[in-house]
Amino acid sequence: MTQANPTAAPAKVAPEVAVPRPAATILVLRDDPFEVLMVRRHGNGQFASALVFPGGLVDPSDRDESWLPLIAGAEGVDTEERALVIAACRETFEESALLLARDDQDRTVGCTVADRSDFRAVVAASGGRLMFDELAHFGHWITPPGAPKRFDTHFFLAAAPAGQEAAADGSETLDFEWVQPHDLLARAKDGDLSILFPTRLNLKRLAESDSVASAMAAARARERFTVTPRVEKREGGIAVVIPAEAGYGETENFHPQSNPKPPRAA
Repeated sequence: MTQANPTAAPAKVAPEVAVPRPAATILVLRDDPFEVLMVRRHGNGQFASALVFPGGLVDPSDRDESWLPLIAGAEGVDTEERALVIAACRETFEESALLLARDDQDRTVGCTVADRSDFRAVVAASGGRLMFDELAHFGHWITPPGAPKRFDTHFFLAAAPAGQEAAADGSETLDFEWVQPHDLLARAKDGDLSILFPTRLNLKRLAESDSVASAMAAARARERFTVTPRVEKREGGIAVVIPAEAGYGETENFHPQSNPKPPRAA
């Protein structure tokens, strides 16, 4: 019988690749001037202090079939797509107090209950339904392999509900801003604020439009493309690279560093 050598070096174990977790976010838009809602996350949370679109992870409750009477315009939408839209609306409500629902007379509705922790109960009490056909798919990004936490994030567009005022929740989000995409991109270029690479490119794409209607029309006409960046070590830093076919007009984001560490790519 062959004996194991106790002095032999242990076999190398391949690092475990994190599985991307489904997530969704909404670019809430309004006109006169054309602006998008941005929120600033709590300093201790995911993407701390960055200015981001409202959004977050899909919750198991977002897949529950009890949602079916509370949604409209979802014909032909599968369970996962339905969960993404519900998650996007839920996170937007939790982080900005905006309820993207309408009643049978096509009027926007607001929250009518004190406890906002149960989003399905909030929508039911409002007398409205989530209007799936009023959202437009805008982008799809997956965090690169190798990151300790990975997200499979879908971006949607939606018009701000009339008569409602955005408000930070004071927990997940500390502040919010309505900003014109061009202005925010200029501030980011000047180093005035922290914006993640996917956020910046989606702002750049949004800046190609000048109204809610034109942005929605462009999004609905655009073919879906899944962006999975790759991270490359280069002399003097790290580059996050995406395919030219993604259609953002640029393909990489370089981070000069003396001691390079992988940047937050998505």
